[in-house]
Amino acid sequence: MDDRADVREFLMTRRARLTPELAGLTAGPNRRVAGLRRSEVAALAGVSVEYYAKLERGAIAGASSTVLDAIARALQLDEAERTHLFDLARAADGVPLSGRPRRRAAKNPATRPSLHWMLDAITDGIAFVRNTHQDLLATNELGRAFYSPVIGDGGRTPNLARFQFLDPASRDFYPDWDVFAEMCVSVMRAEAGRDPHDKGLHDLVGELSTRSDAFRTLWGAHNVRTHGTGTKRFNHPMVGEMTFAYEELAITADPGHVVLVYTAEPGSPSAERLQLLANWAASQREAEQRDAAAVTNEPDTSEAGRAGGR
Repeated sequence: MDDRADVREFLMTRRARLTPELAGLTAGPNRRVAGLRRSEVAALAGVSVEYYAKLERGAIAGASSTVLDAIARALQLDEAERTHLFDLARAADGVPLSGRPRRRAAKNPATRPSLHWMLDAITDGIAFVRNTHQDLLATNELGRAFYSPVIGDGGRTPNLARFQFLDPASRDFYPDWDVFAEMCVSVMRAEAGRDPHDKGLHDLVGELSTRSDAFRTLWGAHNVRTHGTGTKRFNHPMVGEMTFAYEELAITADPGHVVLVYTAEPGSPSAERLQLLANWAASQREAEQRDAAAVTNEPDTSEAGRAGGR
């Protein structure tokens, strides 16, 4: 991720999508650009063409909040895009938007027992913790059952972005695969703007860009978004299709980590299937407990055990 290139590509792609008609301008003949001209953006923002051209070349360091707001209005950026523009500018200045020093690598909140107690207290919904790298760090029992296609047999920390772009099973798990893919990359792009020096995110973007054409194309679009709230549709291999409402909650004790909770509308077919999944998860837990108890109660057949019995 190149800071100046990110600024340049972001502004150019935003300008290219905005037609004169949408901006309230007369198009005129002989246009050779898909969207607005630099001169038109500059006029709408109230800055000189030379200054806007400098910004679009990536030289955004030192730009004032007033100028950035004017550019955001001229390009009709939504709230996530405006925030991203400010993040890029503050990163160029060496100061994040919040004004705090650059965020240090956060410890894994999954090591904190109280977080697991909180997740386990959520019994009627899917709850999990995710970091800025899309790692799935902790889940409640229902979450483990729901994300079993992502978690697999364990080993490497499950990662939602790797599953999305590198595992063919994601095409079945996400019926709206294209929507999920665009959402995943747009959230990652926004995170990259917030902390362009995050090595873990750099490495993940590099890996996915190398191994997935779809990811590389979406990353190059420079779209950004926040997660927040909404609905998602899934197709679980155990119980079939379900639609959930989701809420994303920031963990203030661990910047960059969030709790996401998926719930189904009460009385809906999705709620019934979620209950089936919960029943299956409970039966799996009980079976594991029986197996563990059986192992614990097995007679000791070791040499030491036999010696002790004599």
